[in-house]
Amino acid sequence: MAPAAADGGAESQRQADRLKQEGNALFRKERLSAAIDAYTGAITLCPTVAVYWTNRALCYKKRSEWAKVEEDCRTAIRLDSQSVKGHYMLGLALVNSQRLSEGIKALEKSLELGRGAHPASYMVEEIWQELSKAKYIEWEGLSRERASQLLKLKVTCKEALRNYNSLGNPGADVPEEQFNVLEDVFKKASKADTPVEVPDHLCCKITLDIFRDPVITPSGVTYERAVLLDHLQTVGKFDPVTREALEPHQLVPNLAIKDAVHAFLSEHGWAYKIR
Repeated sequence: MAPAAADGGAESQRQADRLKQEGNALFRKERLSAAIDAYTGAITLCPTVAVYWTNRALCYKKRSEWAKVEEDCRTAIRLDSQSVKGHYMLGLALVNSQRLSEGIKALEKSLELGRGAHPASYMVEEIWQELSKAKYIEWEGLSRERASQLLKLKVTCKEALRNYNSLGNPGADVPEEQFNVLEDVFKKASKADTPVEVPDHLCCKITLDIFRDPVITPSGVTYERAVLLDHLQTVGKFDPVTREALEPHQLVPNLAIKDAVHAFLSEHGWAYKIR
């Protein structure tokens, strides 16, 4: 991260921090304009502190001023490339500006950084929720496009069958079995876009939801990381299924399941829908 104050010195830093605290208090009271002024003052004093920019971006986010959110977050990321909030709010700004692919990339980056820093934090869950929404919207658009293309192709194929069967015998009907074969072909072509049950081995045994960040315990059971960490902290340090003693440091990422989930979601985007 860049130095807190480029030229302002220690006094400028103290003043900027006071303005930041003032902005935080105003934000909690929903006094967004006043909070923005406070954060702007902090930025003026110490423009190289990324958190001042993300705090102001959060105010703009509350007001749905997405262009300003994007501008502040890009500045924050230039100052601190590891800023989870910077990448997260940039992703939201891009998604809400109809730049879905760019937004998804930014949200994925924030999720990666968030899991590395605080895997059980509320923010990781919040990021996943927003990423899932964006991914589902992306899938919906692609699914509609595929369905439209398949329908046009199906109509063309049926017409081709009619023309073929009428050669030398104008007005002849197409044999029913040919239409049935055609229907089967197009049914299989649209199968990936048809919701089905998510395979059990891709779902957490506690939440029953598809895995996001799977970890495996020494007893061989796989869980969602954040959910299991919460269990260990609030319920007790034991495996929920086997009841064997378990410590957080014993959890190992289940990369095989993670790859399987990624492959499943890549093919079945409907599974991103939040239930």
